[in-house]
Order: sequence, then C-alpha cells, then structure tokens
Amino acid sequence: MKNMLKSAMLVAAFASVCCAQEGSVIISGEGKQKWSPSEVNRVYLSACTAVQREFGNSIVLRPTIALVLGADKNAVNFDKKTVLLKRWDRSLFAEGVVILAFEDLLTPQRRMMITNRAVNLAQATVNIGEIGQ
Repeated sequence: MKNMLKSAMLVAAFASVCCAQEGSVIISGEGKQKWSPSEVNRVYLSACTAVQREFGNSIVLRPTIALVLGADKNAVNFDKKTVLLKRWDRSLFAEGVVILAFEDLLTPQRRMMITNRAVNLAQATVNIGEIGQ
C-alpha cells in the first residue's frame, strides 16, 4: 500500500513539473474573431523555441501568456504578459511571444550582470585622442 502511495505521489509530481514546463496561452476575444487554437499553439511553441535557440539557453522557455483578440490596438503588456491584437495575425502574435519570452529569459539578476559588464567595458575603453592630452 505504501509503495502504491509513493508511486502515485511521484506520478503527480512529475506530471506537475511537465505541465509547468509546457507553458500556455490563455486566449480571450471580443466579437467574432476567427482563430485556430492549434495555430496559436504552433506559433507560440515556435517563437519560444526560436528565442531559446538564439540565446543558447539550456532551460526550456515556455512562459504563460495571454492573448486578447479584438483589442483596440496591437500591443504587448509586459506587466500582464499579454499580447493584444485587433485581429488574429500570426506574425504579430509571434513577435509578441518573442518579446515576452525574451523578457522571461532576461531575469533581473542576468540584466544586472549584463549592465555591470557594459559599464565596466565603457570605463575600460579610452579614446585614442584622449591619450596624447
């Protein structure tokens, strides 16, 4: 009985980890919008994979985002991790996913490390014209 309980707990733990890695797109829409859930998912996964490959990260990048169709304007809301589209457009959606995935990839610690590297490089660089003065 204990072995079955342990096995059930392991299965539940692995399932929750797998779901957490998958990420998702929460879709809401106004009016009569036409979109294919499978196309939304394909574009989402493709955009996340492209960002992951471009920046050579070993982690699986699948941020949970929202897609709002029928919005007043095409935009990305960083705070709410939302892509707002007037109507379904795979290119604009992919661009929004890339922006949000990159934002998810660039943690505050990594952003600070890159910032410090840039400042140190700027301080280490001297203009050749300033040397003779």
